[in-house]
Amino acid sequence: MKFISTRGQAEPVGFVDACLAGLAPDGGLYVPEAWPQIEPAGPDETYVDVAARIISAFAEDELPAETVKAICERAYASFAHQSVAPLVQTGPNAFMMELHHGPTLAFKDVAMQLIAQLFDHVLGERGERMSVTCATSGDTGGAAAAAFAGAAHVDLFILHPFERISPVQRLFMTTTGAANVHNLALDDDFDTCQSIVKGLFADRAFVAEASLSGVNSINWARIAAQSVYYATAQAALGSGRPLRFVVPSGNMGDALAGYVAARCGLLAGFEGVCAVNENDTLEVLFSEGRMKRDQAVSTPSPAMDISVPSNFERLAFEVSGRDAELVRGIYDQFAQSGDVTLPQRISGPLNCSGLSSRSVSNEETLAEMTKVLEETGWSICPHSAVGTFVARNIPQSDALTVVLSTAHAAKFPETVKEATGRDAPLPDRVAGLLDRKEVFERVDADIGTVRKFILKNQRS
Repeated sequence: MKFISTRGQAEPVGFVDACLAGLAPDGGLYVPEAWPQIEPAGPDETYVDVAARIISAFAEDELPAETVKAICERAYASFAHQSVAPLVQTGPNAFMMELHHGPTLAFKDVAMQLIAQLFDHVLGERGERMSVTCATSGDTGGAAAAAFAGAAHVDLFILHPFERISPVQRLFMTTTGAANVHNLALDDDFDTCQSIVKGLFADRAFVAEASLSGVNSINWARIAAQSVYYATAQAALGSGRPLRFVVPSGNMGDALAGYVAARCGLLAGFEGVCAVNENDTLEVLFSEGRMKRDQAVSTPSPAMDISVPSNFERLAFEVSGRDAELVRGIYDQFAQSGDVTLPQRISGPLNCSGLSSRSVSNEETLAEMTKVLEETGWSICPHSAVGTFVARNIPQSDALTVVLSTAHAAKFPETVKEATGRDAPLPDRVAGLLDRKEVFERVDADIGTVRKFILKNQRS
């Protein structure tokens, strides 16, 4: 299977090269040349079994089935729950999928643990090394640090916005003690961090010099890995039952993974609602057909404080009929003006994609955390609360509703305390986190500074 760029000016590549590259050379995002049709998950399959089948469907003969199975087994061995992504019932026809049983208590672990195993295996086989970079609004950096710490063939460089993530989120990325993990705190917001990462990839000479790769949600392996828990949810709740997924969303990668699962035949129909906070770019995209760059505002759900959802590009490519020239023109215009009205070729079919979006205010988020505690006795993180609020307030349907619980409440103890008056202690398995020594460098939000840091700190 070949992977093509959403902007149409990059040569098709195989699965492994698409994953190692992250971003396509023309600035676009990789998608499969055609959607594989994958047998839905069965009720007796383990999570590892389903993951191995789905990844193998995208990799085809590039990776032997037994190699993919071993990669998946290693990736999920560290999860605290054997189901990896267990479902709990929260009310009539309502469920929550807990995606926080990985080593850093966030859904990003599900994909990142697999990517790290995949990268280290492939690079070891090729006798190569890579510098991997990511921008993080909170959870991606910690998940990447935990997954790649000590990797033999990868140096990891994490960019995060200084003092715009929770202290616990920061600790997960700054306390690994691994020589191959580097943390940069930038004096700006997440969108600037992400823009710098994209700028690094746009410099093709630097990409070659640094052997650069990326593991943000622009990386196809992230999307493929996250599609697995949609498939296992369908199997657990009934192969023929229609499901409605409510997905707390910032960069839209998690929601897009549900769309991908549906395109590959893993779901019995698909409805996905992107639940966003006061950074409501996605809601404006769906309701008004307008893509506008705004300064991200701080909210109680900081991992979603994003004003440019990168994965929307993949959806735009699909609903336009895979018109790469049209997509390229839109993003060229957006790069220049930061404000684009989507053409009818995209805005028309967009609302037939199965995806939509709704925004939640800061006050509603905090009130929802209290309401869930009163109803269930559970403390939930503010991102999950954005999802449960949307699920509570959208019209009822015949579909079972599944809210993706994206992080453990203990990652946001200050916000939990503010909202509910309750403490949110870390689980025993990570209780020593607060005592670990932090290592990070505060730097200017300047691409040249970041470029020099990467070249200086690479291992040969």
